[in-house]
Amino acid sequence: MKHIAYCLFVLVVLGACRRGGPSYDASGTFEAVETIVSAEVTGTLLVFQPDEGDTLRAGELVGVIDSIPLYLKKKQLEAQVQSVLANRPDVARQLAAVREQLRHAEREQQRLSSLVQAGAATQKQYDDAAAQTEVLRRQLEAQQSTLSVTNSSLAAQTAPLIVQVQQVEDQLTRCRIINAVKGTVLTTYAEPHEMAVAGKPLYKVADLTTLTLRAYITGDQLTVLRLQQPVTVVVDAPDGVTRTYPGVVTWISDQAEFTPKTIQTKAERANLVYAVKIRVRNDGYLKIGMYGEVTL
Repeated sequence: MKHIAYCLFVLVVLGACRRGGPSYDASGTFEAVETIVSAEVTGTLLVFQPDEGDTLRAGELVGVIDSIPLYLKKKQLEAQVQSVLANRPDVARQLAAVREQLRHAEREQQRLSSLVQAGAATQKQYDDAAAQTEVLRRQLEAQQSTLSVTNSSLAAQTAPLIVQVQQVEDQLTRCRIINAVKGTVLTTYAEPHEMAVAGKPLYKVADLTTLTLRAYITGDQLTVLRLQQPVTVVVDAPDGVTRTYPGVVTWISDQAEFTPKTIQTKAERANLVYAVKIRVRNDGYLKIGMYGEVTL
């Protein structure tokens, strides 16, 4: 019994010594850059493949939203464009008669000019022919102007319809849900055959190959820390052992804040600390929210 009591006493003493002060300079929790992918159009999710834990590639097709309503809207707009353009006048055909009259009048004017020089026609006959030619020329110009205005007006009417067609085509491309960033699916918010609403989140993805440890240091430690400085990160492992990872300081806050309740620092009584971010390569054991300790 004395032997057992002595062993217990030694263990208590060792534990007290171990609790006497941490061997690390700062501690914090791991986090990752999380991207929430949302629906860009409204419709039924015909296909939705992401599951929690899946690894997705950038540019990978992960879902399809029903595009039939948008396709029908596009066909309707295209029909409206064709309907408006059907009212365009046939300029060449409508001007053909006046052009023919003008050519005949010009030939008649030339003929009378020759006859006047030969004394076979009067000057009045020539003047009447010249006046008729000028009237037909002005009439042709007026018709050309009218037809040009009509075509411009119809083109102006179709311009907003064409833009609407382009908008619908853009929405049709957005019916294909393309994963934008490489990473692991953390959470899904939708299921196949549910109604997707534009702006509604579908899933959350994060690249877990590299995690960021957000730790807190005191003002004294701030003076010896610099960007891109290599540090050592230690995390707990089963059976009381630890794992050690190399890390790099990527960000140092320029503003002090009160010590978070869940964070311990070397000087535990310090009121103000500075947040830092340390990039750590993940070997698969590191998880979001896991605690890590930093040695500068």
